[in-house]
Amino acid sequence: MATWIISDLHLCAQRPAVTQAFLHWLQTEVMQAEALYILGDFVEAWVGDDVLDDAEHGAEFRPVVAALRRLSDSGVKLYFMHGNRDFLIGAQFAQACGLQLLADPTMIKFGEKRILLSHGDALCTDDVAYQQFRSQVRSPQWQQAFLAQTLAARIAFAEQARSQSTQNKNMQPLAIMDVNASAVLQLVRENDYPEVLLHGHTHRPEIHALTVDGHACQRWVLGDWHDSAVVCRLDDEGMALVTLQL
Repeated sequence: MATWIISDLHLCAQRPAVTQAFLHWLQTEVMQAEALYILGDFVEAWVGDDVLDDAEHGAEFRPVVAALRRLSDSGVKLYFMHGNRDFLIGAQFAQACGLQLLADPTMIKFGEKRILLSHGDALCTDDVAYQQFRSQVRSPQWQQAFLAQTLAARIAFAEQARSQSTQNKNMQPLAIMDVNASAVLQLVRENDYPEVLLHGHTHRPEIHALTVDGHACQRWVLGDWHDSAVVCRLDDEGMALVTLQL
């Protein structure tokens, strides 16, 4: 049976075709899988698990939650790692979907190969402003204060943050938003030279060959979900990047 690793779906009400394509993929290909790993930016924005209890704003996510729950109940193991868009996904969402939350990074094994999983945003250290923002919003104090606000206030904040993020991307060179080579080397060293570092976030699917302190390593990058999606499949035939036409 296959194991699938995906990231950067950015599910939202404004992109219903992507949600429908994802649900169809779950009901067909993934239903026969051993495991599914979601490496962050699963949704475009997440302002707290209590969204699921809201009649209006929770409606767009309920079919996805139900589909993941069916997978979990059928025996498919589900894992989720936070991204920069959905770092507030918590225990309520995980329980509803039947998935396990993972730390970033997390090491898994595929045969004799060690694969280090990460969302990837922590590697984009050239974007100093974003890293400062990331440090702030990942702190327990900030999250506690944010979640204490009304749902309407949190949604308004998320919309403003998304608008600002789009403006920043349009103004910055593309290289700033890609991973920093030194940050990649440091992560590989800190985790005892895994054979593969696999991440998303940058939306630049590719396989990069690296040599770190004499150790051969590859950096695999997943793609985002738009007209197509680039995901990773692990099965008896090996490890491969696979393009899904949406």
